[in-house]
Amino acid sequence: MAAAAAVAALVLAACGGNGSKGGGSPSPTATPSGPTASASAGQHNRADVAFAQGMIPHHRQAVVMANMAEQHASSGEVKSLAEKIRKAQQPEIDTMAGWLKAWGEQVPPGQSGTGPGSPTGMPGMMSDQQMDALRDTTGAAFDKMFLTMMISHHQGAIKMANTEKQQGAYGPAKEMAGNIATSQTAEIAQMRKMLGTGSPSPTGY
Repeated sequence: MAAAAAVAALVLAACGGNGSKGGGSPSPTATPSGPTASASAGQHNRADVAFAQGMIPHHRQAVVMANMAEQHASSGEVKSLAEKIRKAQQPEIDTMAGWLKAWGEQVPPGQSGTGPGSPTGMPGMMSDQQMDALRDTTGAAFDKMFLTMMISHHQGAIKMANTEKQQGAYGPAKEMAGNIATSQTAEIAQMRKMLGTGSPSPTGY
């Protein structure tokens, strides 16, 4: 009888080890996988890196332009818009720099995004000559130049943001890109209204 009890105990133990409530290996469905797991783990790709490394100097230049408006603009509406741009884009610069550091990637040097070696070939970026022209202008002429240049600048940022939305993998970067596209599209409409024209051209500025 003792031997029979021992055998029964062994059989029960073996059955319990393979049951759904036993202590065996977890079901494959319990292992995190798929896009959600990748996003939560902070997965990123080269498109995310390119977005951050490109948008940082792009934003820096917009902040420099916005800072000029405080002293050079004559319109209170222009000054208010410039302050809005500065308050929106500086925190985004800091956030993107944090991503790059966490990824072990280089944060673009410099402050304004202009000067020797700066990526002025990015969509909407102003050249040194254009920035100098804006800096040397005041009053109503500055207002018009600022708005015209900033429309072009925003259009470039939207193009970069849309590329990130399509090609990026890092959730927060894609979310920021979506916010940039939405907010700057609205600001373009506002600036066009301020200029009194539906399609201002940046030519000559």
